[in-house]
Amino acid sequence: MSEKQATQRSGNSFRFITIVVGITAVATIGITALLVNIYEHKQEARNPFYRVVELTDTTEASETWGKIFPMQYDDYLRTVDQERTKYGGSEAMPQTPTQADPRSIVAQSRLEEDPRLKTMWAGYAFSKDFRKKRGHAYMLDDQMYTERQIVTHQPGTCLHCHASIYLPYKRLGEGDLIKGFDKMNQLPYFEARKLVTHPVSCIDCHDPNTMQLRVTRPGFLEGIRALKASQGIKDYDVNTMATRQEMRAFVCGQCHVEYYFKGTEKRLTYPWAKGIKIDSIMAYYEEIKFKDWVHAETGAEVLKAQHPEFETWNQGIHARSGVSCADCHMPYKRVGALKISDHNVRSPMLDINRACQTCHKWSEQELKERVEIIQDRTFRLRNLAMDALIALIGDIKKAKEDGKSDTALAVPRNYQRKAQFYLDFVESENSTGFHAPEESARILGESINFTRMGQVAVREVIIK
Repeated sequence: MSEKQATQRSGNSFRFITIVVGITAVATIGITALLVNIYEHKQEARNPFYRVVELTDTTEASETWGKIFPMQYDDYLRTVDQERTKYGGSEAMPQTPTQADPRSIVAQSRLEEDPRLKTMWAGYAFSKDFRKKRGHAYMLDDQMYTERQIVTHQPGTCLHCHASIYLPYKRLGEGDLIKGFDKMNQLPYFEARKLVTHPVSCIDCHDPNTMQLRVTRPGFLEGIRALKASQGIKDYDVNTMATRQEMRAFVCGQCHVEYYFKGTEKRLTYPWAKGIKIDSIMAYYEEIKFKDWVHAETGAEVLKAQHPEFETWNQGIHARSGVSCADCHMPYKRVGALKISDHNVRSPMLDINRACQTCHKWSEQELKERVEIIQDRTFRLRNLAMDALIALIGDIKKAKEDGKSDTALAVPRNYQRKAQFYLDFVESENSTGFHAPEESARILGESINFTRMGQVAVREVIIK
């Protein structure tokens, strides 16, 4: 080998070694950076929050909690958004502020959208004002400024689900939640309103020391105990006996339920002592002979269903599969190394990817269409039941005007009572049938049948 060739080979070897060393150095730096990043993310996940302020069982303001949980608080603030789905949510409607109602933006009126509701609720405050639902941020103001406050004297009971009520109850009860609940129920609404400051807050659903979910609403604490007793489970304490996954539904079920005001003390009561299905609830009301009001056109003693999302969800496939309210309405999301629940509580149709596709591996468009097919069918049945009920109300009204006695009209009125409550149970439930499609269809079918039997009963009254 010549000296020239040896020099060239030596140079090539040096360049090769230099390249290898360079690649090794770059790879080492990259792997080190990756390991550091993994370590930092593990540490971040291991320490999901830092207590920059002290939280206690008297920390009511969400802004204070937000200093420790800024991502969740930012989501919570987004509940001011007004986004529509085909059958849910509400577009912002401009309004000229008045002394009685200073709001410049309100939700759409359901009464203007469907005047039949005025007939169904004739003589009741809901026939004067009933609007589409808005986010949690509006829950206190929308109740305070509704026209229903003008036409009737609502009690402090109403604040049970429209305000951050845990601390006001405890203050009023001198540390005793139930005693405070008892006292506030009996106050006039606007007197009780002075005792509350916030719409639903972090403290209503979370223990400030452990961040574990908890139920703070006395109505649910007593209602679920009565329900469990009907199932043979005595002295049920939801906060110590429920599973974590159950709590992800129960904290929502604190308020999204059917209820009534019991006795002169207006005690908020969930009618679950016989069971949670509508038939059991109807049997409960029949047994205690409860009525919300007397229908202005027919004289029937009727019931007003509230917002029985929890009862309806319990009859659906998602509940049977162990899927909670939070899984769909507050789906998990990744923020850096953290996995958190989205606190912008809203329709799953506004976040199909995280709310639905975690379990259902179809396109967003197909899932959206599946939901809307269920809702379209429910809405059509709802309209058929509504038309039938309005016809029955008209028939009873005419028979009454023709001089038929209360005794003669007792049976038709009772059918109106049942038909109306079954229809209203679906009408006031905010999923348009999706939470339990088969059960919602059955309920509407029962409503139509009650109406049919009521019309037959009216005909017999007329013939006599």
